[in-house]
Amino acid sequence: MAGSGVGSDRPVGNGLVPISSGEVLGRVPVGLRVAAAIGWRLVVVLITVAALAWVISRVQFIVIPVAVAVLLAALLAPAVRLLSRFRWVPRALATAVVVVSGLAVLGGVLYGLVVAFLAGLPALQAQLGQSFSQIRDWLARSPLHLAVPQLNNLGASIVHAVGASQAAMTSGALGVASTVGEIAASVLLAIFTLIFFLYDGARIWEFVLQGVPQKGRDRVNVAGRRAFAALVSYTRAVTLVAATDALVVGFGLWAIGVPLVVPLAVLVFFGAFIPFVGASVTGAIAVLIALVAKGLLAAVWVVMVLILVGELEGHVLQPLLLGRAVRLHPLAVVLPVATGFLLIGVIGALLAVPVVAVVDAGIRSLYQPNPVNPDTVDPLNPRSARPLNSKTPQATSDRAAQCAGQQAESEGVGDPLVKRPT
Repeated sequence: MAGSGVGSDRPVGNGLVPISSGEVLGRVPVGLRVAAAIGWRLVVVLITVAALAWVISRVQFIVIPVAVAVLLAALLAPAVRLLSRFRWVPRALATAVVVVSGLAVLGGVLYGLVVAFLAGLPALQAQLGQSFSQIRDWLARSPLHLAVPQLNNLGASIVHAVGASQAAMTSGALGVASTVGEIAASVLLAIFTLIFFLYDGARIWEFVLQGVPQKGRDRVNVAGRRAFAALVSYTRAVTLVAATDALVVGFGLWAIGVPLVVPLAVLVFFGAFIPFVGASVTGAIAVLIALVAKGLLAAVWVVMVLILVGELEGHVLQPLLLGRAVRLHPLAVVLPVATGFLLIGVIGALLAVPVVAVVDAGIRSLYQPNPVNPDTVDPLNPRSARPLNSKTPQATSDRAAQCAGQQAESEGVGDPLVKRPT
C-alpha cells in the first residue's frame, strides 16, 4: 500500500532486491490513480445516500409532513413577522391568526372547488351524453359497422363487470379508507409542526446548532439563514407563477366554453407548484374534458392555451421570478422533479426543487471565503439568500448595517431563524 513502506521483491541475478511502494505506485498511470481515488469516494457517497433514502422511506409519514411544514413556514413566516410588529399583538396571537387564516383560505378554496364541480356536473353529463351519441353514430357508420344494440348494451356490460368484481372493490375500499386515515394523520402532524415552526422556530434552530462544533457554528448558522431565505424567495415566486398560470388557463377555458372552469383552474394552480411540468400535466385533464364535452376543435384551442401558458412560464415568469429565487439550470430542476416523483410520487416532485434551492444556497454560503456575522443575515429577506457581488469592505459594511436595521425593526418576532429577545 502507498506510503506503508512495504514493497515487493524483484529478481536481480541470483537474489531478490526489494521494490519500494513508492516505485510501485509510480508505475501506476496517474489517470488510473485519480479514477480509483474518485471511484471509492463516490461509492461511499452513494452508499450514504442510499442508506439515507432507506431511512427516509421507513419514516416518510413523518419526514414528508415536517418538510411540508417547513415549506409552509417559509411562506407564512413573513406574515407572522408583519403582525408581530404591532406591540399589542403577541407572537402567539400572530401565529394563531396566520395559521387559522391559512386553513380558512385553503378550506374555502376546497369548498368552492367542490361546489363549482357539483354545479357544473349536470351540464357536463348532458354534454357527455351528446358526445356519446355522436360517437355511437360514428361507430355505426364506420367500417366496423357496430350495431346500435351492441353499443347500447355497453353500459350494461360495464355494470355487470363491476358487480362481478364487488369483492375486489370492497377490499380496495378498505385500502382507500386506510390511506385516508394516513393522510389525515400526516395533515395533522404538518399543522402541529407548522405552528411550532412559526411560534418558536428560533429556539428550534438554536437547538439544532448545538450539534455543530463551536468553531464552525457561525458559518453553519449563516448557511442555514441563507438557505431559509432562498426557501422564502422560492415560495413567493412559485406562488405568483401558479396564480398567473391558473388565471390565464381559467380565462382561456372560459372563452372556449369548456365546463368546470373553476375546478380546472384550481387544479392548474396546485399543479404549477411543480415547475416546468406541473401546469402542463394538470392542463391535460382540461384537454380531455374539452375533447369529450366540446369536440376536437375545442381541445385544440385548449392545447394552444396550454402552449401559451408554457411559453409565458418558461420565458417570462420562470426567469423573472423563479430564476432569481433558485438560479439553477433547467436541467437541475427537471431531474430532481423526476427523481422525486419516482421515489415518493407527487409530494416528491413538489418538494424536489425547494430542497435543491435550499442545498444550493447553503453550500454556496459554506464555501464563501469571508464569513459574516449571523446577526446580519435576515432569513426572511430573499436578498439574503446570496451574498453581495461586490467585494469591497464598504459594500459589506453597508449590507451588514442594512440587515441589522431590518433585524432591529422586526425585533426578531415571528422569525423562524432569528433569535427572539428574552
